[in-house]
Amino acid sequence: MKREILVAAAPGEHRIALLEDGRAAEFRIHRPHGPDGVGDLVLARILTHAAPLAGSFCALPDGATGFLPDSEAKHLDKNARSEGMLLPLRITRAAQGSKGPRLTARVSEEEARLNGPSPALLWRAPHLALRLAARHQAPIRTDSRALAASLRAGFSETPVFDDAIETAFEEACTPTVALPGGASISIHPTPALVAIDIDSGPLGPAVNAAALETVARQIRLRDLAGAILIDPAGLPAKQRAALAPGFAAALDPLARLVGLTGLGLIEVQRARIHPPLYEAMTGPLALALAALRKAAREARHRPGARLTLHAAPRVVDALQANPVLLEDYTAETGAALTLVADKHETRFSIG
Repeated sequence: MKREILVAAAPGEHRIALLEDGRAAEFRIHRPHGPDGVGDLVLARILTHAAPLAGSFCALPDGATGFLPDSEAKHLDKNARSEGMLLPLRITRAAQGSKGPRLTARVSEEEARLNGPSPALLWRAPHLALRLAARHQAPIRTDSRALAASLRAGFSETPVFDDAIETAFEEACTPTVALPGGASISIHPTPALVAIDIDSGPLGPAVNAAALETVARQIRLRDLAGAILIDPAGLPAKQRAALAPGFAAALDPLARLVGLTGLGLIEVQRARIHPPLYEAMTGPLALALAALRKAAREARHRPGARLTLHAAPRVVDALQANPVLLEDYTAETGAALTLVADKHETRFSIG
């Protein structure tokens, strides 16, 4: 299988696609001014041990609170991880909703000797594209000269996300996936789980086998995680078990088929490491970055033009709260972007 990693650069955001035989298999988001922290080595302070949760809450250098499971620190003497102690810890899972990052004390001997007077970032993890490249032994190609140098990547004069990849990315950010013949898949994340419904349309239950292959691909493409429940179309609960082996074979290594619930729903558990695509691409900041991406693309066709962004107030607020994003835009385009908050705008427009 031929693999390649594409990094599409825009002000404040790098969109990453892992291609397998020319087709998008995974999408990821890297924000250089606000990485998710996975892989970072931090000096953290033990705040309190929560026996019912079998772990300790820890103060991180950015002010957040992380969680260190007892199972990830059992090799340490209890006095070394008592309340108030500072420990070098690695972030293994990004924050989720109201839950802080997951931590481990399983670090190298050299890292374990690092210390200091207060919580601090000791080492920043490599760019997400580099970690994907190492995992999949795949080359990287980008449309940013600066990134090409820092990632040791091939440089493309044209955008690396062509029309097909852009379309696949946009579709992966929406809740509905159309299937041939009028069938469709609906994907709805909730705080507790991800619910996926297969609608057979006029095709009937025969669509399920092919639809479940698409479900498996979409789970990986969107980096869905946690508990995932799938409702096949038009089959009695007892007949759904026959679909399980083929579906299990289509899942990626981070996911496992748990079984069928009493209602006949297919239950999958997938490890969460980074924020899923829907989470990264939801909210005012994501919309603000999309606006900068569109403005930068427009600026390439109008060199030197001072463009104006008319946007919903929440989008303007997100940009003003993160001035480094506007600095990135100016550095890339050579001109500042004028912001206009428009209460009649639900998203944004460029003028």
